[in-house]
Amino acid sequence: MQQKLIDNSRTVALVFFLILIALSFGSAFYPSHHPEGGTFDTGTIAFMLSASGLVLLMTPGLSFFYGGMVNAKSIISTMLQSFVALGIVSLLWYVVGFSLAFGDDIGGVIGNPTTFIFFDNVGLAAHDRMGTTLPFVLFAAFQLKFAIITPALITGSFAERVRFWGYVIFVCLFSLLIYCPLAHMTWHPDGLFFKMGVLDFAGGTVVHISAGFAALAGAIFLGRRKAHLEQKNYTSVNVPYVVLGTGLLWFGWFGFNAGSALESNSLAVLAFINTNLASASAMLAWMLFDIVRGKKASAVGACVAAVVGLVAITPAAGYVSFGSSLFIGVVAAIVCNYAAHWKTKSDLDDTLDVFPCHGVGGIVGMILTAVFAKNGGLITGEISLFFNHMLALALVSAFTFFGSLLLYRIVAFFTPLRVTAEEEEMGLDISQHEESVFLKGMSFKRS
Repeated sequence: MQQKLIDNSRTVALVFFLILIALSFGSAFYPSHHPEGGTFDTGTIAFMLSASGLVLLMTPGLSFFYGGMVNAKSIISTMLQSFVALGIVSLLWYVVGFSLAFGDDIGGVIGNPTTFIFFDNVGLAAHDRMGTTLPFVLFAAFQLKFAIITPALITGSFAERVRFWGYVIFVCLFSLLIYCPLAHMTWHPDGLFFKMGVLDFAGGTVVHISAGFAALAGAIFLGRRKAHLEQKNYTSVNVPYVVLGTGLLWFGWFGFNAGSALESNSLAVLAFINTNLASASAMLAWMLFDIVRGKKASAVGACVAAVVGLVAITPAAGYVSFGSSLFIGVVAAIVCNYAAHWKTKSDLDDTLDVFPCHGVGGIVGMILTAVFAKNGGLITGEISLFFNHMLALALVSAFTFFGSLLLYRIVAFFTPLRVTAEEEEMGLDISQHEESVFLKGMSFKRS
């Protein structure tokens, strides 16, 4: 059995290697056109370059955040699952992903895969169709960072039990078949949700709700870990990693939300301040709520809460007032705290609470965006935006959950998705990567 799994991994790796070679040749010789020219505001370009870099930093930050919360035998594998998305999604986005997300509209659901294939017609000139005054390739680069972190978020739900190559295949399928259609529907001018008037400033539906429901499907499909079945008490292994990861995420989130203004303007400032207020209020609300319930304030709880606040304000960042953002953070903290508590009482083995935090937090954010939006929110006396948000939430939740469940089944049909009981006991660091945080300078041979 072990030899069969090894051979399977080598086969999958060989297929990916050949695909990479083919894509590199195709990219080199494909007659792409990259328009140049145009006069741009240098301040805005500098701002968007910085914002893109900040959003990219969030993925290494996520790797520390997740890596600090798993058992000591799976720290490296968990961190790599986030980090490797930087490479996988970057290539997919360049070849066809950006085209699927922002190419010529097909039915309001997805973009034409040939519109921007190999970044054809994506260059230094602006593209009026997207409504930006940026070099179009900078817009593509900024959007890429969102596409990278979304599948990385999912990994926390099945940490400590997923096979590396099965995960890699899932990332490819999820990015192209789930993320890109959602990005198109939400942010493309001809997208279904965009035309409905759904407000998602920086990715409440596209990133967090989609990752949350994909995580829920993954936790259900892969089943419970042995430690979870035995109801072993679980504590975080490296709390400083969690704190470091949270700091990087909070810092990067300013680019995530403020950068979504796509210009260096007052809207970016509004999103920046709202982002900080929501995260700060969520952190304090979570800690105080824990103390009121008889628990002690914990560093991990504070970090999780800060991220919950960031998640919840993401769809609303550019649409609500300062006071509303503070309220959104408090509500999200209380709701997600209850959701995480409920999860511990259930049979769901969502290892790092991805659904209770990102899924539920994203839902809270989208609902409260429709309540507090300064233009069209319930507080203005209008109801159409609220109903459109409820409809979009239902569609996104169902599409992402059942679509991801189907993708897991497809991956499992071709290659094992879950590690064996022996590999799980050994830990994924050694069984999947022959590396360990404990043993240095040693080689590991498979039997």
